[in-house]
Amino acid sequence: MPKIALAQIEILAGQPALNAEKILSYIERAKNQNAELIIFPAMTISGSLIGDTLQQESFLRDCKSYEEKIIAESSNITIIFGNLEDILVASNGKLITLENSVCKIKLSGQNYRVACNLNENFTSAQIDFRVNISSKPFRIGAEKIRNEKFSAKAKEFNCPIIYVNSTGIQNRGKVIYTYEGNSTVYNATGEIVHGLEPYEENLSIIELEEIYNMPALELSDYEEVEEIYGALSYGVEKFLQQININKVVIGISGGIDSAVAAALYTQVLGAENIYLVNMPSKFNSSTTKNLSEQLAQNLGCNYAVVPIQESVDFTVNQLNNTAFNRRGKNSSINISDFVKENIQARDRSGRILAAVAAAVGGVFTCNANKAETTVGYATLYGDEAGFLCALADLWKFQVYELANYLNEVIYDGEVIPQGIIDIVPSAELSSAQNVDEGKGDPLKYLYHDYLFRAFIEDLKTPEDILRWYLDGKLERNIGCKHDLVNRYFPTKKDFVADLERWWKLFTGMAVAKRIQSPPIIAVSRRAYGEYKESQNSPYFTQEYLSMRDENF
Repeated sequence: MPKIALAQIEILAGQPALNAEKILSYIERAKNQNAELIIFPAMTISGSLIGDTLQQESFLRDCKSYEEKIIAESSNITIIFGNLEDILVASNGKLITLENSVCKIKLSGQNYRVACNLNENFTSAQIDFRVNISSKPFRIGAEKIRNEKFSAKAKEFNCPIIYVNSTGIQNRGKVIYTYEGNSTVYNATGEIVHGLEPYEENLSIIELEEIYNMPALELSDYEEVEEIYGALSYGVEKFLQQININKVVIGISGGIDSAVAAALYTQVLGAENIYLVNMPSKFNSSTTKNLSEQLAQNLGCNYAVVPIQESVDFTVNQLNNTAFNRRGKNSSINISDFVKENIQARDRSGRILAAVAAAVGGVFTCNANKAETTVGYATLYGDEAGFLCALADLWKFQVYELANYLNEVIYDGEVIPQGIIDIVPSAELSSAQNVDEGKGDPLKYLYHDYLFRAFIEDLKTPEDILRWYLDGKLERNIGCKHDLVNRYFPTKKDFVADLERWWKLFTGMAVAKRIQSPPIIAVSRRAYGEYKESQNSPYFTQEYLSMRDENF
């Protein structure tokens, strides 16, 4: 009875020597366990996200050289693996030809017709079983979709499917993807009968004929927030290992984003390696200062308070008293209240956090969420700075869900104080953002999260939004709670003003800010950095302008 080895391995993009070394060791382990077939994920040698390295002849030559070494090890075992954009089947020291993705292999003296796929396009050929090695990064809900599709195809073609995925992280420059593994075996009736744990390397041996007799697994229904936590904690851990950093500095404000970031990084690195810094100005309330201290005590991290008002005042006074000379004439500049807000943000990140990170031999974080990133609600070279923005693909409501999950499941206790979860979100950069008076950010997250999600993830424009608004279908179509629109915008004029304000920012200055923002960890179906956008001025379609003018 032939044994099949599922090799769920971590692939290091652009490192064919290290990948080949691991592949060869797994082949040896499989042989020692009498496996006759071993299956690796796609692009096992090269990695999949390697950019223009694919154009380097010397790199391609190395990949082919390691491919030949792996083929040479296929005596007494058949190897299915990926290199560059090819799927390869090797046996007895040579490649087996694939015809329309189907090949013939011999296991335990018996011939098998096997379909081998790099993607999710299934052929309808008469086969004995199917192998799919389409190495896919994590996306919220993607595993459920794959299971439904693969189960249906296994049942339709009446043959088992063996799916092998990789672990690890890979990136497209500013977008970091986690690969969760979750390699799965489906029997001929579409039931899942075997699965590997996510985010763990594994060599799992199954007997081919037993696939038909294995009992169906009882699958746990993972909550979305559980998937998100798994991807973020794994992604942060692997990225820190990749850049050889083990100390992280986080500016904490008493708000939800920095609190979740602090709890996340503490879980990954340990409290002794986390430095939390509260940097109050005269606008920061005792409420948020006390909540920051409570958070640090709960987590057990290194904690310091570094007030910034003196340095902010110094900068403002220095600039107010600075003369600019042009052709013998002096002029001065005006430091407005808005500019003073920016000075606070830059003083915190560019001066304090950067200096503390350098002093401890670490890095400092950016704590922005996806709503803020969408419209550029952050200060360039200020709170938008950092080595990584782990939460930048999460909407605000997902940040709150993650906060509760961290408390209830990961820490089994209230490490993020309930006061942080309950307080109004506020940057506290002016008296207009006094949290003790219930004043906060200009974003109404219960509505704007969903409006902005329609912009970026569903590619909707003001034309779509206004049409839904006029038809009374807006809240249902974007997914927010009922009657929020009327509560927030008493008149049609208020609604249109809000819509145009954020669309202009989303397609205007926010694009420039996103280009200069830190890397992010992708979890959604459309993350910034992979979303193709250009620095063009905002545009409103003819139909939108016609509807607006006709109705307002």
